[in-house]
Amino acid sequence: MKLIRFGEINKEKPGLILNNKYYDASSFGEDYDEHFFESEGLNRLQKFIDSERSRLTEISKDTRLGSPVGRPSKIICIGLNYADHAKETHAKIPSEPIIFFKSTSAICGPFDDIIIPKKSEKTDWEVELAVIIGKKTSYANEPNANDSIAGYCLHNDLSEREFQLERNGQ
Repeated sequence: MKLIRFGEINKEKPGLILNNKYYDASSFGEDYDEHFFESEGLNRLQKFIDSERSRLTEISKDTRLGSPVGRPSKIICIGLNYADHAKETHAKIPSEPIIFFKSTSAICGPFDDIIIPKKSEKTDWEVELAVIIGKKTSYANEPNANDSIAGYCLHNDLSEREFQLERNGQ
């Protein structure tokens, strides 16, 4: 099961991809937001699919897709998260994770236009693996970390490198 959200910007509805077909899941009655994930929403959604699958309406693959997750409270990023990236940017491999945040208002759908900052000279993009945390978690350790993961998606991370590295900010 893959989660999608579809429709006009800021009016997305929940949907699903099942067997490579897109379906409207708005009759489920919940968006895929933080409350959904932290309250066993994936289990409720699976039960809904099991009982209502034949009633789900297929939608066109040409329908606009939004972010698969409703606006989260935060996006936590790890900078220079692999050695080759540190080398290609001529940076020292960090001794501990470089943690920073991205604005949740910057989230958009996979084919939406993006806004490049005025006077941008060195806009860079990286395809990242996003980990969707499914419940409130503190001090997770390796043996139980997977208990907090609801799923994964691709994240297109954009940065203006001149602003970031040659000036004083992102």
